[in-house]
Amino acid sequence: MSKRQFLTSIFIATIFGGLVVLIGVKVMLGETLQPETSISEQQHLQLTNYNENSEDYIVPEGLNFISAAEQVTPGVVHIRSIYSSSSTQSNNPFDNLLRPYGGGMEPSHSSGSGVIISDKGYIVTNNHVVDEASKVEVVLDDNRSFNARIVGTDPQTDLALLKIDATNLPFVKYGNSDNVKIGEWVLAVGNPFNLTSTVTAGIVSAKARNIGILRSSTGLQIESFIQTDAAVNPGNSGGALINLKGELIGINTAIASQTGSYSGYSFAVPVTLVEKVMNDLLEFGKVQRGLLGIMIGDVNAQLAEQENLDVVKGVFVSKVNDNSAADEAGIKSGDVIIGINDVKVDNVAELQEIVARNRPGDVVEVIFLRNGKENRVTAVLKNNEGNTELVKREENTSIEGATFENVSYAELEKLNIEGGVKITKIRDGKWKDAGVKEGFIITSVDKTKIQNVEELNRLMENKQGGVLVEGFYEDGEQVYYGLGW
Repeated sequence: MSKRQFLTSIFIATIFGGLVVLIGVKVMLGETLQPETSISEQQHLQLTNYNENSEDYIVPEGLNFISAAEQVTPGVVHIRSIYSSSSTQSNNPFDNLLRPYGGGMEPSHSSGSGVIISDKGYIVTNNHVVDEASKVEVVLDDNRSFNARIVGTDPQTDLALLKIDATNLPFVKYGNSDNVKIGEWVLAVGNPFNLTSTVTAGIVSAKARNIGILRSSTGLQIESFIQTDAAVNPGNSGGALINLKGELIGINTAIASQTGSYSGYSFAVPVTLVEKVMNDLLEFGKVQRGLLGIMIGDVNAQLAEQENLDVVKGVFVSKVNDNSAADEAGIKSGDVIIGINDVKVDNVAELQEIVARNRPGDVVEVIFLRNGKENRVTAVLKNNEGNTELVKREENTSIEGATFENVSYAELEKLNIEGGVKITKIRDGKWKDAGVKEGFIITSVDKTKIQNVEELNRLMENKQGGVLVEGFYEDGEQVYYGLGW
Protein backbone atom coordinates (compact mmCIF):
# COMPACT_ATOMS: atom_id res chain seq x y z
CA MET A 1 0.00 0.00 0.00
CA SER A 2 1.30 3.38 -0.94
CA LYS A 3 1.71 6.21 1.57
CA ARG A 4 -1.10 8.15 -0.14
CA GLN A 5 -3.53 5.23 0.18
CA PHE A 6 -2.60 4.80 3.85
CA LEU A 7 -3.40 8.41 4.74
CA THR A 8 -6.71 8.26 2.85
CA SER A 9 -7.74 5.16 4.82
CA ILE A 10 -6.96 6.88 8.13
CA PHE A 11 -9.00 9.99 7.17
CA ILE A 12 -12.02 7.88 6.20
CA ALA A 13 -11.78 5.86 9.42
CA THR A 14 -11.62 9.04 11.48
CA ILE A 15 -14.76 10.49 9.88
CA PHE A 16 -16.63 7.21 10.29
CA GLY A 17 -15.60 6.96 13.94
CA GLY A 18 -16.76 10.50 14.64
CA LEU A 19 -20.17 9.78 13.13
CA VAL A 20 -20.50 6.66 15.27
CA VAL A 21 -19.64 8.61 18.43
CA LEU A 22 -22.06 11.42 17.56
CA ILE A 23 -24.90 8.99 16.93
CA GLY A 24 -24.12 7.17 20.16
CA VAL A 25 -24.14 10.34 22.22
CA LYS A 26 -27.45 11.41 20.73
CA VAL A 27 -28.96 8.03 21.49
CA MET A 28 -27.70 8.10 25.07
CA LEU A 29 -28.78 11.65 25.87
CA GLY A 30 -32.03 11.55 23.98
CA GLU A 31 -33.99 14.78 24.38
CA THR A 32 -31.23 16.57 26.25
CA LEU A 33 -29.81 17.66 22.95
CA GLN A 34 -33.07 19.32 22.05
CA PRO A 35 -33.21 23.14 22.34
CA GLU A 36 -33.98 24.36 25.86
CA THR A 37 -37.52 25.81 25.95
CA SER A 38 -37.97 27.04 29.58
CA ILE A 39 -36.48 27.19 33.04
CA SER A 40 -39.51 25.25 34.29
CA GLU A 41 -38.47 22.25 32.19
CA GLN A 42 -34.95 22.45 33.56
CA GLN A 43 -36.40 22.36 37.07
CA HIS A 44 -37.51 18.78 36.43
CA LEU A 45 -33.91 17.59 36.33
CA GLN A 46 -33.07 15.25 39.21
CA LEU A 47 -30.32 16.65 41.43
CA THR A 48 -27.79 14.08 42.59
CA ASN A 49 -28.43 14.55 46.33
CA TYR A 50 -32.03 15.74 46.17
CA ASN A 51 -34.45 13.94 48.47
CA GLU A 52 -38.12 14.16 47.49
CA ASN A 53 -39.28 12.67 50.78
CA SER A 54 -40.64 15.74 52.62
CA GLU A 55 -40.94 13.78 55.85
CA ASP A 56 -37.17 14.00 56.20
CA TYR A 57 -37.54 17.77 56.64
CA ILE A 58 -40.10 17.80 59.45
CA VAL A 59 -39.11 20.24 62.21
CA PRO A 60 -38.25 18.44 65.45
CA GLU A 61 -40.99 18.44 68.06
CA GLY A 62 -40.81 21.51 70.27
CA LEU A 63 -38.87 23.56 67.71
CA ASN A 64 -41.60 24.48 65.25
CA PHE A 65 -41.31 28.19 64.42
CA ILE A 66 -43.73 27.87 61.50
CA SER A 67 -46.83 26.98 63.49
CA ALA A 68 -46.30 29.72 66.08
CA ALA A 69 -45.59 32.38 63.42
CA GLU A 70 -48.68 31.47 61.37
CA GLN A 71 -50.84 31.49 64.47
CA VAL A 72 -49.73 34.86 65.86
CA THR A 73 -48.95 37.05 62.84
CA PRO A 74 -52.64 37.90 62.12
CA GLY A 75 -52.97 39.18 65.69
CA VAL A 76 -50.10 41.68 65.50
CA VAL A 77 -50.91 45.13 64.10
CA HIS A 78 -49.06 48.11 62.71
CA ILE A 79 -49.59 51.36 64.66
CA ARG A 80 -49.10 54.79 63.12
CA SER A 81 -49.09 57.70 65.56
CA ILE A 82 -49.57 61.25 64.31
CA TYR A 83 -48.35 64.24 66.30
CA SER A 84 -49.40 67.84 65.91
CA SER A 85 -46.69 70.41 65.29
CA SER A 86 -46.90 71.44 68.96
CA SER A 87 -46.32 67.90 70.26
CA THR A 88 -42.89 66.96 71.50
CA GLN A 89 -41.18 63.66 72.19
CA SER A 90 -37.98 64.99 73.68
CA ASN A 91 -38.63 63.14 76.95
CA ASN A 92 -39.13 59.79 75.25
CA PRO A 93 -36.55 57.39 76.73
CA PHE A 94 -37.11 55.00 73.83
CA ASP A 95 -35.93 57.27 71.00
CA ASN A 96 -33.52 54.55 69.90
CA LEU A 97 -36.46 52.28 69.28
CA LEU A 98 -39.00 54.70 67.83
CA ARG A 99 -37.95 57.64 65.70
CA PRO A 100 -40.58 60.11 64.45
CA TYR A 101 -40.32 61.14 60.84
CA GLY A 102 -41.52 64.23 59.06
CA GLY A 103 -40.80 67.78 60.18
CA GLY A 104 -41.44 71.48 59.77
CA MET A 105 -44.90 72.74 60.65
CA GLU A 106 -46.56 69.59 59.29
CA PRO A 107 -47.67 66.85 61.67
CA SER A 108 -44.92 64.31 62.40
CA HIS A 109 -45.46 60.58 62.38
CA SER A 110 -44.02 57.55 64.11
CA SER A 111 -44.48 53.85 63.74
CA GLY A 112 -44.81 50.94 66.13
CA SER A 113 -46.59 47.66 66.72
CA GLY A 114 -49.45 46.34 68.83
CA VAL A 115 -51.01 43.02 69.80
CA ILE A 116 -54.72 42.22 69.60
CA ILE A 117 -55.71 40.68 72.94
CA SER A 118 -59.49 40.48 72.44
CA ASP A 119 -61.68 39.68 69.46
CA LYS A 120 -63.62 42.86 70.33
CA GLY A 121 -60.79 45.13 69.22
CA TYR A 122 -58.66 45.71 72.32
CA ILE A 123 -54.96 46.13 71.55
CA VAL A 124 -51.93 46.36 73.84
CA THR A 125 -48.91 48.42 72.86
CA ASN A 126 -46.21 50.52 74.51
CA ASN A 127 -47.09 53.86 76.05
CA HIS A 128 -44.19 55.48 74.19
CA VAL A 129 -45.71 54.39 70.86
CA VAL A 130 -48.83 56.54 71.40
CA ASP A 131 -47.69 59.07 74.01
CA GLU A 132 -48.83 62.62 73.10
CA ALA A 133 -50.20 61.43 69.74
CA SER A 134 -53.06 63.51 68.33
CA LYS A 135 -54.25 60.56 66.25
CA VAL A 136 -53.56 56.83 66.36
CA GLU A 137 -54.15 54.62 63.32
CA VAL A 138 -54.13 50.82 63.48
CA VAL A 139 -53.49 48.73 60.36
CA LEU A 140 -54.42 45.05 60.64
CA ASP A 141 -52.56 42.17 59.04
CA ASP A 142 -55.28 42.03 56.35
CA ASN A 143 -54.60 45.73 55.54
CA ARG A 144 -57.82 47.07 57.08
CA SER A 145 -57.25 50.42 58.78
CA PHE A 146 -58.97 51.86 61.88
CA ASN A 147 -58.67 54.96 64.02
CA ALA A 148 -57.93 53.81 67.58
CA ARG A 149 -59.07 55.26 70.90
CA ILE A 150 -56.64 55.27 73.80
CA VAL A 151 -58.43 53.54 76.67
CA GLY A 152 -55.63 54.21 79.11
CA THR A 153 -51.88 54.41 79.53
CA ASP A 154 -49.37 53.48 82.23
CA PRO A 155 -45.98 55.19 81.82
CA GLN A 156 -44.66 53.34 84.86
CA THR A 157 -44.72 50.05 82.93
CA ASP A 158 -44.66 51.69 79.46
CA LEU A 159 -47.93 50.03 78.47
CA ALA A 160 -51.09 51.34 76.80
CA LEU A 161 -54.49 49.89 75.91
CA LEU A 162 -56.17 50.84 72.61
CA LYS A 163 -59.63 50.09 71.21
CA ILE A 164 -60.74 49.89 67.59
CA ASP A 165 -64.31 49.50 66.37
CA ALA A 166 -64.05 45.97 65.03
CA THR A 167 -65.18 42.53 66.16
CA ASN A 168 -64.34 38.88 65.51
CA LEU A 169 -60.66 39.72 65.28
CA PRO A 170 -57.83 37.18 65.56
CA PHE A 171 -56.16 37.69 68.93
CA VAL A 172 -53.06 36.39 70.66
CA LYS A 173 -53.63 34.22 73.71
CA TYR A 174 -51.94 35.10 76.99
CA GLY A 175 -49.22 32.71 78.10
CA ASN A 176 -47.49 32.60 81.49
CA SER A 177 -44.18 34.43 81.65
CA ASP A 178 -43.48 32.86 85.05
CA ASN A 179 -42.99 29.54 83.25
CA VAL A 180 -40.54 30.94 80.70
CA LYS A 181 -37.06 29.41 81.04
CA ILE A 182 -33.70 30.94 80.24
CA GLY A 183 -32.52 29.33 76.99
CA GLU A 184 -36.08 28.79 75.72
CA TRP A 185 -36.76 29.59 72.06
CA VAL A 186 -38.98 32.64 71.46
CA LEU A 187 -40.21 34.66 68.47
CA ALA A 188 -40.58 38.43 68.14
CA VAL A 189 -43.40 39.58 65.85
CA GLY A 190 -43.77 43.20 64.78
CA ASN A 191 -43.24 45.86 62.14
CA PRO A 192 -39.60 47.03 62.17
CA PHE A 193 -38.74 49.84 59.75
CA ASN A 194 -42.38 49.75 58.52
CA LEU A 195 -41.82 46.18 57.29
CA THR A 196 -45.12 44.60 58.35
CA SER A 197 -45.53 41.11 59.78
CA THR A 198 -41.86 40.45 60.46
CA VAL A 199 -40.89 37.43 62.57
CA THR A 200 -37.48 36.91 64.19
CA ALA A 201 -36.26 34.12 66.46
CA GLY A 202 -34.00 33.95 69.48
CA ILE A 203 -33.75 32.58 72.98
CA VAL A 204 -34.56 33.99 76.40
CA SER A 205 -31.24 35.37 77.63
CA ALA A 206 -32.33 36.49 81.11
CA LYS A 207 -35.38 37.39 83.21
CA ALA A 208 -36.21 40.20 85.63
CA ARG A 209 -33.83 42.67 84.00
CA ASN A 210 -33.83 46.25 85.29
CA ILE A 211 -32.05 48.43 82.71
CA GLY A 212 -32.94 51.84 84.18
CA ILE A 213 -34.85 53.08 81.15
CA LEU A 214 -38.15 54.08 82.80
CA ARG A 215 -38.46 57.32 84.74
CA SER A 216 -41.20 58.38 87.15
CA SER A 217 -41.52 61.30 89.54
CA THR A 218 -43.19 58.91 92.00
CA GLY A 219 -40.39 56.36 91.83
CA LEU A 220 -42.97 53.64 91.14
CA GLN A 221 -41.70 52.56 87.73
CA ILE A 222 -41.62 48.79 87.23
CA GLU A 223 -38.77 47.21 85.27
CA SER A 224 -38.61 43.44 85.21
CA PHE A 225 -37.94 42.77 81.54
CA ILE A 226 -37.52 39.47 79.74
CA GLN A 227 -34.22 39.74 77.88
CA THR A 228 -33.90 37.99 74.52
CA ASP A 229 -31.55 37.95 71.53
CA ALA A 230 -34.40 37.85 69.00
CA ALA A 231 -33.75 40.73 66.60
CA VAL A 232 -35.86 43.78 67.49
CA ASN A 233 -35.53 47.12 65.68
CA PRO A 234 -37.29 50.50 65.42
CA GLY A 235 -40.99 49.79 64.84
CA ASN A 236 -41.03 46.59 66.91
CA SER A 237 -42.12 48.56 70.00
CA GLY A 238 -45.40 47.17 71.31
CA GLY A 239 -45.10 43.95 69.31
CA ALA A 240 -45.39 40.38 70.54
CA LEU A 241 -42.82 38.15 72.16
CA ILE A 242 -44.24 34.62 71.95
CA ASN A 243 -43.28 31.08 72.85
CA LEU A 244 -43.39 28.23 70.36
CA LYS A 245 -46.97 27.42 71.39
CA GLY A 246 -47.98 30.78 69.94
CA GLU A 247 -48.72 32.25 73.38
CA LEU A 248 -47.94 35.85 74.31
CA ILE A 249 -45.20 35.99 76.93
CA GLY A 250 -44.16 39.64 76.61
CA ILE A 251 -44.51 43.00 74.87
CA ASN A 252 -41.30 44.05 73.11
CA THR A 253 -40.29 47.42 74.51
CA ALA A 254 -36.60 48.34 74.28
CA ILE A 255 -33.22 47.40 72.85
CA ALA A 256 -29.68 47.68 74.15
CA SER A 257 -28.05 49.69 71.38
CA GLN A 258 -25.57 52.51 70.79
CA THR A 259 -26.78 52.99 67.21
CA GLY A 260 -30.59 52.85 67.51
CA SER A 261 -30.72 49.48 65.74
CA TYR A 262 -30.48 45.91 66.98
CA SER A 263 -27.13 45.11 68.60
CA GLY A 264 -27.78 41.81 70.30
CA TYR A 265 -30.34 42.19 73.09
CA SER A 266 -33.93 43.31 73.39
CA PHE A 267 -36.30 43.59 76.34
CA ALA A 268 -39.99 42.78 76.80
CA VAL A 269 -42.53 43.49 79.55
CA PRO A 270 -43.63 40.07 80.93
CA VAL A 271 -47.20 39.11 80.11
CA THR A 272 -48.17 38.47 83.73
CA LEU A 273 -47.69 42.19 84.35
CA VAL A 274 -49.26 43.12 80.99
CA GLU A 275 -52.43 41.20 81.84
CA LYS A 276 -52.90 42.99 85.16
CA VAL A 277 -52.26 46.45 83.72
CA MET A 278 -54.68 45.85 80.83
CA ASN A 279 -57.44 44.74 83.22
CA ASP A 280 -56.93 47.86 85.34
CA LEU A 281 -56.94 50.23 82.37
CA LEU A 282 -60.12 48.66 81.01
CA GLU A 283 -62.00 48.70 84.32
CA PHE A 284 -60.71 51.89 85.94
CA GLY A 285 -58.92 53.90 83.28
CA LYS A 286 -55.76 53.85 85.42
CA VAL A 287 -53.58 51.25 87.08
CA GLN A 288 -54.40 50.24 90.65
CA ARG A 289 -50.97 49.76 92.17
CA GLY A 290 -50.65 47.89 95.47
CA LEU A 291 -47.60 48.88 97.51
CA LEU A 292 -45.72 47.45 100.47
CA GLY A 293 -44.37 50.88 101.37
CA ILE A 294 -40.66 50.13 101.70
CA MET A 295 -37.33 51.36 100.35
CA ILE A 296 -35.32 48.44 99.00
CA GLY A 297 -32.13 47.41 97.23
CA ASP A 298 -30.48 44.28 95.86
CA VAL A 299 -28.45 42.14 98.23
CA ASN A 300 -24.90 41.50 96.99
CA ALA A 301 -21.62 40.37 98.50
CA GLN A 302 -20.58 43.90 99.45
CA LEU A 303 -23.90 44.69 101.16
CA ALA A 304 -23.92 41.30 102.88
CA GLU A 305 -20.52 42.04 104.42
CA GLN A 306 -21.50 45.58 105.35
CA GLU A 307 -24.79 44.55 107.02
CA ASN A 308 -23.49 41.23 108.36
CA LEU A 309 -26.02 39.22 106.37
CA ASP A 310 -26.02 35.44 105.94
CA VAL A 311 -27.13 35.61 102.27
CA VAL A 312 -25.89 37.28 99.08
CA LYS A 313 -29.24 37.24 97.24
CA GLY A 314 -32.57 38.77 98.08
CA VAL A 315 -34.06 42.23 98.65
CA PHE A 316 -32.69 44.34 101.49
CA VAL A 317 -35.21 46.58 103.31
CA SER A 318 -33.49 49.88 104.10
CA LYS A 319 -36.59 51.76 105.28
CA VAL A 320 -40.22 51.01 106.18
CA ASN A 321 -42.74 53.82 105.75
CA ASP A 322 -44.96 54.57 108.73
CA ASN A 323 -48.47 53.06 108.57
CA SER A 324 -47.58 51.25 105.34
CA ALA A 325 -48.57 47.68 104.50
CA ALA A 326 -45.11 46.46 105.48
CA ASP A 327 -45.15 48.44 108.73
CA GLU A 328 -48.50 46.98 109.77
CA ALA A 329 -47.27 43.48 108.85
CA GLY A 330 -44.24 43.83 111.13
CA ILE A 331 -41.48 44.11 108.51
CA LYS A 332 -38.50 46.17 109.72
CA SER A 333 -35.42 47.88 108.32
CA GLY A 334 -32.61 45.34 107.92
CA ASP A 335 -34.90 42.48 106.91
CA VAL A 336 -34.10 40.59 103.69
CA ILE A 337 -37.15 39.62 101.63
CA ILE A 338 -36.60 36.30 99.83
CA GLY A 339 -40.11 35.46 98.62
CA ILE A 340 -43.65 36.67 97.93
CA ASN A 341 -46.56 34.19 97.98
CA ASP A 342 -44.08 31.30 97.93
CA VAL A 343 -42.40 32.67 94.79
CA LYS A 344 -38.66 33.11 95.31
CA VAL A 345 -37.29 36.61 94.78
CA ASP A 346 -33.57 37.25 94.32
CA ASN A 347 -33.62 40.94 93.43
CA VAL A 348 -35.67 44.15 93.39
CA ALA A 349 -36.98 43.62 89.84
CA GLU A 350 -38.53 40.26 90.74
CA LEU A 351 -40.09 41.65 93.91
CA GLN A 352 -41.57 44.68 92.13
CA GLU A 353 -43.05 42.58 89.34
CA ILE A 354 -44.81 40.17 91.71
CA VAL A 355 -46.17 42.91 93.98
CA ALA A 356 -47.25 45.00 90.96
CA ARG A 357 -49.65 42.26 89.88
CA ASN A 358 -51.82 43.10 92.89
CA ARG A 359 -54.26 45.89 93.69
CA PRO A 360 -54.66 47.88 96.90
CA GLY A 361 -56.51 45.71 99.41
CA ASP A 362 -54.98 42.47 98.13
CA VAL A 363 -53.20 40.30 100.70
CA VAL A 364 -49.72 38.91 100.01
CA GLU A 365 -47.49 36.65 102.07
CA VAL A 366 -43.99 38.06 102.54
CA ILE A 367 -41.13 35.69 103.34
CA PHE A 368 -38.08 37.38 104.84
CA LEU A 369 -34.96 36.74 106.87
CA ARG A 370 -34.22 38.49 110.14
CA ASN A 371 -31.03 37.61 112.04
CA GLY A 372 -30.69 34.55 109.82
CA LYS A 373 -34.14 33.21 110.70
CA GLU A 374 -36.93 32.84 108.13
CA ASN A 375 -40.21 34.61 108.90
CA ARG A 376 -43.58 34.74 107.15
CA VAL A 377 -46.15 37.52 107.49
CA THR A 378 -49.23 38.63 105.57
CA ALA A 379 -49.47 42.21 104.35
CA VAL A 380 -52.52 44.11 103.05
CA LEU A 381 -51.25 46.24 100.17
CA LYS A 382 -52.10 49.95 100.07
CA ASN A 383 -52.18 52.58 97.35
CA ASN A 384 -49.94 55.62 97.08
CA GLU A 385 -52.33 57.55 99.35
CA GLY A 386 -51.89 55.03 102.15
CA ASN A 387 -55.30 53.35 101.95
CA THR A 388 -56.88 50.40 100.14
CA GLU A 389 -59.33 52.30 97.93
CA LEU A 390 -59.51 51.72 94.19
CA VAL A 391 -59.57 55.02 92.32
CA LYS A 392 -60.89 55.73 88.83
CA ARG A 393 -59.21 58.16 86.49
CA GLU A 394 -60.51 61.66 87.15
CA GLU A 395 -61.80 63.12 83.91
CA ASN A 396 -64.82 65.34 84.39
CA THR A 397 -66.06 68.75 83.44
CA SER A 398 -69.02 70.99 84.10
CA ILE A 399 -71.17 72.59 81.40
CA GLU A 400 -74.23 74.70 82.11
CA GLY A 401 -75.15 73.10 85.44
CA ALA A 402 -74.18 69.49 84.66
CA THR A 403 -71.03 67.52 85.54
CA PHE A 404 -69.73 64.96 83.04
CA GLU A 405 -67.26 62.08 83.10
CA ASN A 406 -66.10 59.53 80.56
CA VAL A 407 -68.10 56.32 80.44
CA SER A 408 -66.22 53.27 81.68
CA TYR A 409 -65.49 50.61 79.10
CA ALA A 410 -67.43 48.10 81.15
CA GLU A 411 -70.55 50.26 80.67
CA LEU A 412 -69.79 50.71 76.98
CA GLU A 413 -69.65 46.94 76.60
CA LYS A 414 -72.90 46.52 78.53
CA LEU A 415 -74.77 49.04 76.38
CA ASN A 416 -72.96 47.95 73.18
CA ILE A 417 -71.94 51.51 72.33
CA GLU A 418 -68.60 52.83 71.06
CA GLY A 419 -68.17 55.84 73.34
CA GLY A 420 -69.97 58.36 75.46
CA VAL A 421 -70.07 60.84 78.33
CA LYS A 422 -72.07 60.31 81.52
CA ILE A 423 -73.83 63.05 83.48
CA THR A 424 -72.93 62.42 87.11
CA LYS A 425 -74.55 65.48 88.69
CA ILE A 426 -77.21 68.00 87.60
CA ARG A 427 -77.85 71.42 89.11
CA ASP A 428 -80.06 74.24 87.94
CA GLY A 429 -79.38 75.04 84.30
CA LYS A 430 -80.13 74.12 80.70
CA TRP A 431 -79.73 70.36 81.16
CA LYS A 432 -82.11 70.23 84.10
CA ASP A 433 -84.60 72.47 82.27
CA ALA A 434 -84.63 69.99 79.37
CA GLY A 435 -85.53 67.12 81.72
CA VAL A 436 -82.18 65.36 81.64
CA LYS A 437 -81.53 63.18 84.70
CA GLU A 438 -78.32 62.05 86.39
CA GLY A 439 -76.86 58.88 84.86
CA PHE A 440 -77.75 59.88 81.30
CA ILE A 441 -75.02 58.86 78.82
CA ILE A 442 -74.58 61.22 75.85
CA THR A 443 -73.56 59.43 72.66
CA SER A 444 -74.10 62.21 70.11
CA VAL A 445 -74.83 65.92 69.84
CA ASP A 446 -76.57 67.13 66.66
CA LYS A 447 -75.83 63.72 65.09
CA THR A 448 -72.09 64.05 65.82
CA LYS A 449 -70.75 61.12 67.84
CA ILE A 450 -69.23 61.88 71.24
CA GLN A 451 -66.46 59.60 72.51
CA ASN A 452 -65.24 61.43 75.62
CA VAL A 453 -65.39 64.58 77.74
CA GLU A 454 -62.76 66.32 75.61
CA GLU A 455 -64.87 65.92 72.46
CA LEU A 456 -68.01 67.14 74.26
CA ASN A 457 -66.21 70.26 75.47
CA ARG A 458 -64.87 71.03 72.01
CA LEU A 459 -68.25 70.53 70.34
CA MET A 460 -70.33 72.53 72.83
CA GLU A 461 -68.01 75.56 72.77
CA ASN A 462 -69.39 76.82 69.46
CA LYS A 463 -73.02 75.74 69.81
CA GLN A 464 -75.83 78.27 69.43
CA GLY A 465 -79.60 77.88 69.22
CA GLY A 466 -81.26 74.49 69.56
CA VAL A 467 -79.17 71.41 70.30
CA LEU A 468 -80.31 67.79 69.83
CA VAL A 469 -78.74 65.41 72.35
CA GLU A 470 -79.00 61.63 71.96
CA GLY A 471 -78.05 58.96 74.47
CA PHE A 472 -78.95 56.15 76.86
CA TYR A 473 -79.78 55.60 80.48
CA GLU A 474 -78.08 52.77 82.35
CA ASP A 475 -81.09 50.45 81.85
CA GLY A 476 -80.58 50.71 78.07
CA GLU A 477 -83.42 53.16 77.38
CA GLN A 478 -82.56 55.38 74.41
CA VAL A 479 -83.64 59.03 74.82
CA TYR A 480 -83.48 62.29 72.84
CA TYR A 481 -83.44 65.76 74.38
CA GLY A 482 -83.70 69.19 72.83
CA LEU A 483 -81.75 71.93 74.60
CA GLY A 484 -81.91 75.68 74.04
CA TRP A 485 -78.33 76.91 73.71
